[in-house]
Amino acid sequence: MSDVEHVVAQPRTSERGAATRSSLLAAAREVFVSKGFAEAGVTDVVARADASVGSLYHHFSGKADLYLTLFEEWQARQSQRTKQAARAARAAGESDPMSVFISAARAYLDGCLEEREVAALFLRGDGPPGFDVVMRDRLRKWAQLNAALFEDQPALAVVITGALAAAVSEVVRTGDRALAEEVLVIIGQIRPAASATASSSG
Repeated sequence: MSDVEHVVAQPRTSERGAATRSSLLAAAREVFVSKGFAEAGVTDVVARADASVGSLYHHFSGKADLYLTLFEEWQARQSQRTKQAARAARAAGESDPMSVFISAARAYLDGCLEEREVAALFLRGDGPPGFDVVMRDRLRKWAQLNAALFEDQPALAVVITGALAAAVSEVVRTGDRALAEEVLVIIGQIRPAASATASSSG
């Protein structure tokens, strides 16, 4: 059984232990970013956090659990960013699904740039065994959310999800905000083949 086949357990925290847990996660983030997951050790994390090995295992099941918790927290922040952007676009009167999508996508890319080291950590392929499955599952769920936005246009949802996923990797690698904006402009011009045919014939 791989390290990520189980659902990450809810952290066992109390008010007293919350600071320790937070310190361990911050230390794990620094260690994973600087050393990579494979080379990082539990002892590196506890030394950086000025904590004990026992305290780490009180809050987490091990190194993989630390990594997955960081990933889930990152995904939660990104989800919050995109939902807020989509809500704001709709509140401003936007009804075109592509425009709403682009607003949310811009927020996602902005989050990648704001937390570039963390985003890169999860994109570089150096995670616990089975993490690639987690990433593929997350991409599939992302496509499903987009499909709900673009009703009756599943192919469009697949195309723009794939395009944005590729853009995320390149924008995180380069840190190029102008590239992110150019990509969004291009994605925003994508339309289903039927719509393109209708536009050209009309």
